[in-house]
Amino acid sequence: MNTRLHSYSFYILLGLLVWLPIPLGSNRPWAWGLMEIVIFALSLSCAYLRQDKAWMGLRAYRLPIGLWLAFLFFAVLQVIPLPASVVGALSPSSYELQLAYSVQPLHLSLDLGQSYINLLKGLSYFCLFIVVLILVNTEKRLRLILLTILASGAVQALYGALEVLSDSKYSMIFGLPVTDIATGSFVYKNHFANFLLLALSAGIGLMVASLQGNQGRSPRDMMRSILSTLLGSKALIRISLAIMVIALVMSRSRMGNTAFFAAMTLIGILALVIIKNRSRGLSILIISMFVIDVFIVSAWFGLDKVQERIEATSLAQEGRDEVVIDALPIVHDFPVFGSGGGSFYSIFPSYKVSSIHSFYDHAHNDYLQFVIEYGLPASLFLALLVTWCFTKSVRAMRKRRPSILKGTAFACCMAMLGMAIHMTVDFPLQAPANAVYFVVFLALSLAINQLKITRGKQRRSNKAVI
Repeated sequence: MNTRLHSYSFYILLGLLVWLPIPLGSNRPWAWGLMEIVIFALSLSCAYLRQDKAWMGLRAYRLPIGLWLAFLFFAVLQVIPLPASVVGALSPSSYELQLAYSVQPLHLSLDLGQSYINLLKGLSYFCLFIVVLILVNTEKRLRLILLTILASGAVQALYGALEVLSDSKYSMIFGLPVTDIATGSFVYKNHFANFLLLALSAGIGLMVASLQGNQGRSPRDMMRSILSTLLGSKALIRISLAIMVIALVMSRSRMGNTAFFAAMTLIGILALVIIKNRSRGLSILIISMFVIDVFIVSAWFGLDKVQERIEATSLAQEGRDEVVIDALPIVHDFPVFGSGGGSFYSIFPSYKVSSIHSFYDHAHNDYLQFVIEYGLPASLFLALLVTWCFTKSVRAMRKRRPSILKGTAFACCMAMLGMAIHMTVDFPLQAPANAVYFVVFLALSLAINQLKITRGKQRRSNKAVI
């Protein structure tokens, strides 16, 4: 019974990953509400499966779980009614604003409704983190979850590219206006580009795993394996990667493209340096990604237009830098406990002093927005969590021998670095679909350091076709 429940829960998780990007990136109340229900149900299932184990068998993950719980403590504290004296001592600015409007009872959050919504999202992401750590416990499941992310990204890329190439005026599913910019089933092009970045990370990780499994063979076998990877039995993965790169370029997202190519380059170089007994095909793979994707495929589908947008960008034309400058005083007024999760859109207008005429519901810098809404300590806990997961991925890439673990480590490092770069000028984590995929990579970065794969299984996986 437990084995069957374990299997059902895992496949429900895969189904959730496929579904999340479809309803506008799940960036609608009904969509993220459904997401939360499924995740909480999965977490209850996992709690039942691990009821006889201390710490649910997660003692090895005490530090990252503790960091996440510390962040959630601040999020919960924001929505709890507190005495006026406590609010005044913890957040004088929040106390003064609520006193001026005769708000009762007092809270640390200035937008209680949005803070409740963000708290539920945060709790669901934490539960998802635990669910992935529990359910992804075999090599087969690790490979399946990466393949699911890759397939979801390929479908989104194909849909987004076809909408633009077909010259449709409105999207086939949601009836939204279609321009010459690919957005897939997302509304915002940068959310679409970030989603493709995460899916590309999974696909490249699978390619790295397939090449690492061929080390130690003769030059002829090595060349045959490389040709098979690029043109043969593994061509479906390579084609999927090419389609996603095309769609990424067609999104015209400057930082989305920059983050992808920068992350792929830097993590590729890191892999060449730290992977022991690496396959020679790894170098060829990284070079091929540039030759095929940048100089051939991307050139046909608008990389020059992305380049023109980057070159044409100026501080005088962009309003994002002014948003950041105007939002910095909010950090000064709410340094420790923040203004409340999700409160940026409601509090920013009172701080806007420059000539910004557009409405900004996000700071276009996730780092700044997290600090504004949750305070410096809570944001630091999240930063430490991601840093810990990144170092664990690097460790797995360097020390774990099974090829699938090295490939997954590559994917996790690339996803985290790409996200870190993209967050500097945008808000990719505000889209639930993107946030869920990112949380999955965080969990996988830890799971691959604990996953046990026998030598027999490893030899079979090296021969298997992905």
